[in-house]
Amino acid sequence: MEERLITLFHTYESVAYLISIAINIVISILGVVPSVFLTAANLVVFGFWKGTFLSFVGEAVGAIVSFLLYRKGFRKLSETKWLSYPKVKRLLEAEGKEAFLLVLSLRLLPFIPSGIVTFVAAIGSMSLLLFAAASSLGKLPALLLEAYSVYQVMNLTWQGKVISTFLAVFLFLFTWKKIARKKA
Repeated sequence: MEERLITLFHTYESVAYLISIAINIVISILGVVPSVFLTAANLVVFGFWKGTFLSFVGEAVGAIVSFLLYRKGFRKLSETKWLSYPKVKRLLEAEGKEAFLLVLSLRLLPFIPSGIVTFVAAIGSMSLLLFAAASSLGKLPALLLEAYSVYQVMNLTWQGKVISTFLAVFLFLFTWKKIARKKA
C-alpha cells in the first residue's frame, strides 16, 4: 500500500499534498483504517519534517470532517443502549473544559481508536471548536511518535530494529494468546 501511495504522490507531484490530505480525510471518516502507511509514504516522499507536518494536517482536518459528518448523520444514535456505558456517557454529556480534557486525554492514549473518540464526541454535546483544538493537540504527540518509529524502521537504524523486535514479540504473544483461548 505504501509503495502505491509513493507512486501516486510522484505521479501527481503538483497536488501530492492535497492527495495526501484527502486520503487522510477518507481514513478518518472510515474510522478503523490505520494511517501508518500514509505516514510512511509522506515521510518517504516529503522528508521527515514536511511528511510529519502533512500527516498531522491531514489527520487534524480528517478528524474535523469526520466530526461534522458523524454529527450530521448519527446524532440520534446517542440514545442507543451501547452508548450508556459510564465512560462513554461521560464523554457524550461533557461540555467545555471537561470535554476538551477528555478528548485530549483519549487522543494521547494510543490503544483507543481515533474514530471512536471522534464518533462519541460528535454525537455528544461537544462544540466543534473545542473538539478541533483538543483533537489536534492530542494527535500531535502520538503522530510524532508514530512518524519517528516509522522513520527508524524504514531506515533500519538500531532504534528501528528495537521497535521491530518489540512489535514482533507483541504480535507473537497476541497471536499465541488468541490461539490458546480458542483451544480452552
